[in-house]
Amino acid sequence: MKIKYNLIKKDNKTMARLGKLETNYGVYDTPMFMPVGTRATVKGITPDEIKDIGSGIILANTYHLWLRPGPDLIDKAGGLHKFMNYDGPILTDSGGFQVFSLARPKDITEEGVHFKSHIDGSKLFLTPEKSIEIQNKLDSDIAMSFDECPGYPSTYEYMEKSIARTLRWAKRGKDVFNNPRQSLFGIIQGGEYPDLRKKSAEETVKLDFDGYSIGGTSVGETKEVMYKMVEYATPYIPEDKVRYLMGVGDPIDIIEGVIRGIDIFDCVLPTRIARHANAFTKYGKINLKNAKFKEDFTPLEEDCDCYACKNFTKAYIRHLVTLNEMLGSRLLSIHNLRFLTRLTEDLRECIKNGDILEYRDEFIKNYYQGKEYLNNKTTGQGE
Repeated sequence: MKIKYNLIKKDNKTMARLGKLETNYGVYDTPMFMPVGTRATVKGITPDEIKDIGSGIILANTYHLWLRPGPDLIDKAGGLHKFMNYDGPILTDSGGFQVFSLARPKDITEEGVHFKSHIDGSKLFLTPEKSIEIQNKLDSDIAMSFDECPGYPSTYEYMEKSIARTLRWAKRGKDVFNNPRQSLFGIIQGGEYPDLRKKSAEETVKLDFDGYSIGGTSVGETKEVMYKMVEYATPYIPEDKVRYLMGVGDPIDIIEGVIRGIDIFDCVLPTRIARHANAFTKYGKINLKNAKFKEDFTPLEEDCDCYACKNFTKAYIRHLVTLNEMLGSRLLSIHNLRFLTRLTEDLRECIKNGDILEYRDEFIKNYYQGKEYLNNKTTGQGE
C-alpha cells in the first residue's frame, strides 16, 4: 500500500500538526523520530530493542547498501525487511547526500553523478534511474527521489540551476519507479533563498509524490538559517501529505521543526554521540567519561523509562565507556533514541493541549541553561 497521512489536529498558534501515518506495517503517530540504520542496522541495536524504544519507521542508506551487500542479494533474501528481520516500516534515502559528501561540483552532470567509493576508491556513477532501481529492489516502504544536496553557502545562481536539475531528476526517477508496495517521496531544495524554496516546493508538488521532504538543511548553516529554510517550504506542501525534514536530530531542532509543520525526522546523531560517550538529558548533553560521574549512582535521567535508565547508573556506564566495553555505547544509544522518541511523544501531547510554545521555551531554558543557541552551526548528517 501507499503511505497515507491523516491530519488529526492543527495547533492554533503555530504550524504544528498531529497526524497518523498509515503504512504497510501499521499506523504510527506523528510527529515522530526515525532512527537511522545506515547499513541495514541501527548501530548496536536489535529490531526488538527498536520496538521497545517506541520507534516506528527506521531509515536505511541506499548508497551503502548498493556497495555492500548489493541490492541483488537483498532482493534474493526477500527484501530489506526479511534481510534485517524488521517487521516495521523502512525508509531508504536516495544516495543524494553522498553527492554532497563525496562528489565534486564538476562531477555532477545532467545524466547523474560521478564519484569514488569510500571503500576502495573505485569509480561509481549514480543516476536518478539507478537510485530508484536500487530502492525498488531493496523493497523499502518509502523510497526517496534522487536529488542534489548543495553545500552551504551556495550562490543564488548555482542554487537556481541545482533545483531545476533536481526537478528533472525527480521526474526521471518517478517515470521508472515500479514497486507497487513502495511510496515515493519528492525532495525540496533551494538553500536559504525564499523564492527558490517556494519554487522548488511548488514544482515538486506538481509531480504528485506520496510525501515530501525538505532537504539541504543541517549542512553547516546556523540554526536560525535552517529554521528559515523550513519556513520557506512547508506552506507549499499539501496538508494531506507527510512532511519530512531530512538529517535533523538535535532535540531543539526537532521542536522547532514541529512548530514549523514537520511530521517526521531522522538523524544519526543519537547513536553517533553515544559512541563518543555522550547522552542527551533535559539539561543538555553529558559526557560519561567525565570524572564527576565516577561515583554517581543515579540513572542518566531520573524520569526516563528506557532500559538503560531503569537498570544502570551513570557510574556503571562510565566504567563501561572508559574501558571501551561495547555495552556502554549500546546503553547510551538506547537512551538517546528513547530520549528523542519521548520528545516527540511530549510534542504530540503539547499539540493536543495547545501549549507547544511554552514547552519549547522551557525546554530551551533547561537544555541551554541561558546560553545562546540560534547562531550555533548545524552538524552533518553522515554516519
